Amino acid sequence: MPNKLTLSAIMVGLSMSLAACQQDQAASNQSPAKVEQAATHSAQDARDFIESAQAEMEKLQFPASQAAWAYATYINQDTAAVSAYLSEKLSVRTAELAKEAAKFNHVEVDANTRRQLDLLLNSFVLAPPSAPEKSERMSQISSELDGMYGKGDYCRKDGECWDLGQMTAKMARSRDHELLLEIWQGWRQISVPMKPLYEEMVTLANEGAKELGFADTSELWRGKYDMPAKDFSAELDRTWEQVKPFYEALHCHVRAKLGDYYGTDVVPQDKPIPAHLLGNMWAQSWGNIYDLVKPEQKMQVPDVTAALKKHGYDEIKMVKQAESFFTSLGFEPLPETFWERSQFVKPQDRDVICHASAWDLDDKDDLRIKMCIQKTGEEFNVIHHELGHNFYQRAYKNQPLLYRGSANDGFHEAIGDTIALSITPKYLKQIGLINEIPDESNDLGMLLQVALDKIAFVPFGLMVDQWRWKVFSGEVTPENYNQAWWELREKYQGVMAPVARDANAFDPGAKYHVPGNTPYTRYFLAHILQFQFHKALCEIAGDQGPVHRCSIYGSKEAGKALNDMLEMGMSKPWQEALQTMTGSNQMDATAILDYFAPLKTWLDQQNQGRQCGW
Repeated sequence: MPNKLTLSAIMVGLSMSLAACQQDQAASNQSPAKVEQAATHSAQDARDFIESAQAEMEKLQFPASQAAWAYATYINQDTAAVSAYLSEKLSVRTAELAKEAAKFNHVEVDANTRRQLDLLLNSFVLAPPSAPEKSERMSQISSELDGMYGKGDYCRKDGECWDLGQMTAKMARSRDHELLLEIWQGWRQISVPMKPLYEEMVTLANEGAKELGFADTSELWRGKYDMPAKDFSAELDRTWEQVKPFYEALHCHVRAKLGDYYGTDVVPQDKPIPAHLLGNMWAQSWGNIYDLVKPEQKMQVPDVTAALKKHGYDEIKMVKQAESFFTSLGFEPLPETFWERSQFVKPQDRDVICHASAWDLDDKDDLRIKMCIQKTGEEFNVIHHELGHNFYQRAYKNQPLLYRGSANDGFHEAIGDTIALSITPKYLKQIGLINEIPDESNDLGMLLQVALDKIAFVPFGLMVDQWRWKVFSGEVTPENYNQAWWELREKYQGVMAPVARDANAFDPGAKYHVPGNTPYTRYFLAHILQFQFHKALCEIAGDQGPVHRCSIYGSKEAGKALNDMLEMGMSKPWQEALQTMTGSNQMDATAILDYFAPLKTWLDQQNQGRQCGW
């Protein structure tokens, strides 16, 4: 994941310009006072404001980024205090500037200035109300919800307590459905007290959104994507309908195999799958149950971990090889400071945050990754993914500050994953890690593993914000929070609560991104776009084989097409960035169907005679 204390990191979800229909609606509803205020500002005032605002934010963000890096790589009381202080100064000032941008809502300006104003105005995730006591209360609630999640654990009757990490590990490994149910219910106890706080926060956030000219917070969130909010919702549903038949085939096979293992009394074959049996606390990805659903025939799969050891790869050599992937596409090597300042291994003398992330501290060349690299095939993929973020960050460094980010908030993750999709046996042979590429009969296992992680996630990635948008708009009221959550999970995922849930359970709060107020649609977008990007780049590279076997390694043509899109940053609507590389301005999930075509054929064969659907 990319990480940097710039505007796009502080105001999580900074993305696209406000839709024209929102501006027209705000104009038609404006009060005489607002009309008078607009008349006092000129187009030149707007340009001057944007220029000074970006200069001020740029001055604040570099020390804040340095402090955040110091804390992440050397955790102690002092680094925590300094990082929090500088982060707050940047966040508060950015929020003030975003609200100032609203005074130019009705000033006629050139398209470039309007885009930058809208990006700044639209940078809020939760817009604080102007009343200081309400703004302070919203901040307090947000902090409380975050703390309630972070401190959450489950204590059994015998007094043994488990934190989320321990419970996650047990759910991944255990096949005892009664223990799995206990863990599933135990974790969801933490979210019950969140409900009244969340309800209050929604009210305050909607008040702040209305002050900016939005109907509610859902319109603010959906308005970040260069199209009217209602059209964006329809676009997501259209894309989901393309994936749905393949997902249903995967769901049918998984449910049948779970029924074989646990019995159809535990897993009925005509209902959604009980959520506690899919190897993940939120049933959002199913890779941990691969052993229960895998093909019966033995698969020859390259052991990348063993190959790395055999060829003497240490942590630095793994990163160097990932860098060579990008230089083979025509990108410039990473700067020397990358190798001097990155964290590649876990230090022995201090606490650090090991979660892998890519950093761009100065919007120029101070690129870094922060990892505690393990010498495994999985980590080899992760390194390629993280460097994808770094090369994206460098590609748009010459854009104005407000344009330094991915075309929409799904593009950054999609680019990292696109690169990882090229870590195929073909690539492994090209770089000398393996001697032979297994024939295509061995692909089913790999494709099923990828599908259990990525395709199983797609409907979950869609429904989390579907629920929140309904909550913010008032379509779902507090007394129906939990009911609506499970209705959406059954509708999109075919997954159900394993036991009856109380109306006050507030199960959405058991997923971090809900109490943490992190928009989730970006992950849905990333899972769609990565396959569309990969297919387009493989075609540009002239690869003639199946798309799931393709690697763009060594293709300067693919590298140029990729860079042409990356360097645009946020300067143009995401549809234009997409067209630059793929030739289409529309998301297209048929690339997923092409990638998994052999697996779909196999699933259809397995599902003959089974009752599918729910």
